[in-house]
Amino acid sequence: MNSEELRKLFVDRGALLNGHFLLSSGLHSGQYLQCALLLSDPQIAERLGKSLAEKLKEKPDLVLSPAIGGIVIGQEVAKALGVRHFFAERENGKMVLRRGFSLSQGQKCVVVEDVVTTGGSSQEVIDMADLKGVQTLSVLSIADRGLGPHQFKVPLESLLKIKIETFNPAACPLCHEGTPAVKPGSRTSMGEGASSLYPLDNGRPSK
Repeated sequence: MNSEELRKLFVDRGALLNGHFLLSSGLHSGQYLQCALLLSDPQIAERLGKSLAEKLKEKPDLVLSPAIGGIVIGQEVAKALGVRHFFAERENGKMVLRRGFSLSQGQKCVVVEDVVTTGGSSQEVIDMADLKGVQTLSVLSIADRGLGPHQFKVPLESLLKIKIETFNPAACPLCHEGTPAVKPGSRTSMGEGASSLYPLDNGRPSK
C-alpha cells in the first residue's frame, strides 16, 4: 500500500479528523489520525501489517509495541513476519512488560507503533529493550506526523508521512479561541462536544 492509497483510505474511512485534540505527548493539534478506525477492519489491518513488514531488511526475533496504539498493528506485523509480538504498558509512568512477556539478551526486535508524533513512546520501548540486552533494528509506523528529525538511533519507516502542526498548550491558538480539547478515542470525546470531531472531507462531516 503506497502513501497516496493510505491517505485516501484515512479520508474515506473518516479516520482523518479535524477538531481540537489533546495528544498523548501533551501537545495540542487541530487534526488527528484515528488509526483505530482503519485497524477495526481486519483486512485493512492485515494489509498494513504486511506493507510494514516488507520494509524490513532483516527479520527480527520479535515485535515490540507500546500499548495501546501499537497493539493491533504490532500483531499484524508479527503475523506477517512469523514471529512473536509483545506489547509494553505504562506502569507508574514507565514502560514495562507484563502478562508473562519477557525478553532474552541477544534477541533482535522491531518496534511497531500506529502513529509517531514525537516518538516518545517508541523511544521508551527501545530503552526498555536496551536494558534487557535486546537490539532494536528499526521503528515501523503506519504514519509519521512529520515532527522529525526523530532522535531514534535506528531507522524509522512509515507508510504515510504527513505534516500535522502541533502546539504547546500555552501557545495553542485553538485554546485561545475557547475550543475545548478532547482526547481522541477516549470516552469523553464521544459525549458532550463530540460533534466538533469530523473527518476531513472538504470540510464536511463524513456519512
